[in-house]
Amino acid sequence: MTICMPLPLPAVLVDRHRIDLSARYSAGWSFQAMDVTAAPSGEVYALYQVFRYDSGEQDPARGGFTYQMVTRYSASGEVLGTVLAEVRRGRDNSPLAGGGAQTLCVLPDGTLAAGSSPNSVTLITPDLSRILARYDSHDSERGAFMPPGSYAPGTPFASAITVTPAGRLLCQVAEYGVWRYGNVLNNLVGIADGPLTAESRPVIEAIASLDPTPAHHTDIDLRTHIQYQGLPIGGEHRPRPALTELVAGEDSLSKWERSRLDRPVPLADDLFIVPFYAQTFRSGSRGQPFVHALLDDTGTMTGRLHGLDLNRDSPFTGHDWTVAADPHRGHAFHLNRYGLYAWNRAGVLRARLDATTKRFRALTRFTLTSCTPDGHLLLVHNTQHLILRVPVPDDLTTLPDTVEDALLAYSRQRTALKKRWAPVNWHWTDDRTVKTL
Repeated sequence: MTICMPLPLPAVLVDRHRIDLSARYSAGWSFQAMDVTAAPSGEVYALYQVFRYDSGEQDPARGGFTYQMVTRYSASGEVLGTVLAEVRRGRDNSPLAGGGAQTLCVLPDGTLAAGSSPNSVTLITPDLSRILARYDSHDSERGAFMPPGSYAPGTPFASAITVTPAGRLLCQVAEYGVWRYGNVLNNLVGIADGPLTAESRPVIEAIASLDPTPAHHTDIDLRTHIQYQGLPIGGEHRPRPALTELVAGEDSLSKWERSRLDRPVPLADDLFIVPFYAQTFRSGSRGQPFVHALLDDTGTMTGRLHGLDLNRDSPFTGHDWTVAADPHRGHAFHLNRYGLYAWNRAGVLRARLDATTKRFRALTRFTLTSCTPDGHLLLVHNTQHLILRVPVPDDLTTLPDTVEDALLAYSRQRTALKKRWAPVNWHWTDDRTVKTL
């Protein structure tokens, strides 16, 4: 069933900082969705943030701020509660590890994991009542040419986590020195077969790398929680051949230098989609190569998601890299400015919904975040700040009709929500009491 859900902005926050909801974001503030995920129970969690530029003012009514919010929804789409986390500067000054989260994942035991790059995770109770644990890597403090003893690693885990049907944790992990940069960037894909809890973190077994030889590694860059063939990752030790070496001939312009690894997702318990893309340029990158690789749990590249044209279907135009997957039915999905695409488990393109046509033009205003455990797509409208849950048929060739019906239902439900919530410039303020993490 198609369901439309608002991203609520706590009224207490609007009042405290006197946020002008009618102002354009060019005035120095913004409201942005980060990620949306779902639990097997059907409940949905959304991560988003509100920001105002720090002008140096001490008065809360005029000064800068950054808050992240997590909202929990019932299976029927009703808002069950929202929690606030203020993002502050400095080590361990923010409730969420890493100084703020970018991804969400529901772990097998129901715990909510908020991931932050590089390699930080915050565990939150399913009812959002409290934080259970913080695995903070402090890797954002790792810089180039640091004198000995000036950097102390924290307790890292992963930048992003996705769960397979059997409960395995598919992890994206960052390393220092990727493409010779003096910071920490996502470079590894790994699998953890044990539970991540407040008391312990499982060992991640690396299965793939992007840059095979990150530069300037020292002993502090060795991490015992992620291993390859029984030894900690670091130095020259990581999976080879790297993803970029497997497709070396496909990037004639930059030879995959400065390429980026996006969040991997499971297509089955032992089959994963690993998206990566070539260097981006200020002048435009449409036509640059990108790959949605299919890897098994040994790191062997068994194929890819086929059928996308480097120019006509390029994700570079809107920087839309996300791939979502339904591992129970073996479906994969990608949405960018040019269309919505769907593949089967073999990587064969089964549906292409052309967003340049009037029928599906509305899709260009949405961002794809994930699939629910029962196979629905979760999309977020970029300007109206609404979540859209779209059912997916077993037969992907009928997906165009289903999505068309969902877009029509979105318009009707949006009208009903406007009557209930009375949003200002598509900002949905909520008067209910808000908890603080």
